[in-house]
Amino acid sequence: MGNTCIVNGRRVASDRISTLGNNEIFVFGSNIQGMHGGGAARFAYNNFGAEWGVGEGLTGRTYALPTMEGYESMKQAVGRFTECARQHPELTFLVTAIGCGIAGYTPREVAPLFKEALKLENVFLPQIFVDII
Repeated sequence: MGNTCIVNGRRVASDRISTLGNNEIFVFGSNIQGMHGGGAARFAYNNFGAEWGVGEGLTGRTYALPTMEGYESMKQAVGRFTECARQHPELTFLVTAIGCGIAGYTPREVAPLFKEALKLENVFLPQIFVDII
């Protein structure tokens, strides 16, 4: 499988994204300060052009989504991400299991936040999120 596939009619992002195709954007969990020190954030910084000091939004071939500032803040950030994806149909957004690493949330807590994003044809979520939604 490449970075995406369709499973039971749902768009699924690979759990192992190491390269990006044309117009693909790596969506990762960050902190609002943009200190991309570990996990997917460090990978995004080292490989796909995430900018140090940018904790939310598009940079390089990435989208930083802040997850460390509390659940309500993360929920609002997912809403802003969804609107960004809606405004950029030319891009394909590959969402990692944001919030489920260093931030400490469970997939059951985070996945429902992406319910609206999953309706967009250019957003692919991790299988674990799709299974929950």
